[in-house]
Amino acid sequence: MSSKSFYFIEPLASHHDRTLFSSGNALLDTYLHQQVGQDQRRFATVAYVLLANDSQRIWGYYTLSALSIDLGDLPDGLAKRLPRYPSVPVTMLGRLAVDISVQKSGFGEFLLLDALNKCLTGADRIGSTGVIVDAIDDNARQFYLHFGFTSLKDRPDRLYLPTKTIAALFSQK
Repeated sequence: MSSKSFYFIEPLASHHDRTLFSSGNALLDTYLHQQVGQDQRRFATVAYVLLANDSQRIWGYYTLSALSIDLGDLPDGLAKRLPRYPSVPVTMLGRLAVDISVQKSGFGEFLLLDALNKCLTGADRIGSTGVIVDAIDDNARQFYLHFGFTSLKDRPDRLYLPTKTIAALFSQK
């Protein structure tokens, strides 16, 4: 990769080359290689890919989908700020991965911020109280905690970031 490459994110399409992607995590790689297209055709998720301007090779990706969670699963301080429904709508950041060849280059943060921005924009059209992510391992959990996500009560690997926090993040820029 040239240091002069320009990177951008767009929805996954059939012309993108998924075959070379390798994050070092077999579950994340297999999902991109074999299943994501089917999930998109069934409207179960939308995948976004990180590309360089000079190729269709994928350097990273994330997925978004709709979800609802039980209000009681949220930490008390967060739950008190939300409507008193049995469950509340959230946006699920289902997967986020960066190719092993460009890990530790800031692309994970770039992908996360893009995903959070899309979630915030979407919350203006379809209600979402926040973003949920299931950390695949402790490194991923620490990554999300660093960005302000909070663990749910009984599931430390399921993390939540309120839409209001996301809005404040982008209003500072």
